Amino acid sequence: MVVKIVLVLRADLPPALAANAAAVLGLALGGRLERSVAADSPDASGTLHAGLNPVPVPTLVASAEELRALHDQATSAADVTVVGFNEVARRSRTYPEYEQALAATPSHTLDYVGLIVHGPRNGVTKLTKRLELMA
Repeated sequence: MVVKIVLVLRADLPPALAANAAAVLGLALGGRLERSVAADSPDASGTLHAGLNPVPVPTLVASAEELRALHDQATSAADVTVVGFNEVARRSRTYPEYEQALAATPSHTLDYVGLIVHGPRNGVTKLTKRLELMA
């Protein structure tokens, strides 16, 4: 199976928040995937460099409404993994604080900062093909 990973960030995020969301989402997805990192590789001088994710990850942008719709569609799609980073998580200072705040927040009110979507290439493309590349 050919897989695809797409990172989708809220279009109005300032650069620092976009970078933070990308890092959080990448780590969260990577922890769920086997073989998410390729082997370490040497350069021409023999210096070894840590392996990277071998799957390209385009970064797209979407409105808050589009992110919520994408989250809902992706969570119901077969063989697709979606990880969401929302404002409840972004504003929490500790993970227990996040868990407590999330438990008190209805899912339909979550404001997503970004999503990362992984799965079969055709399925992920179908979900994300109408979104724009981040400029």
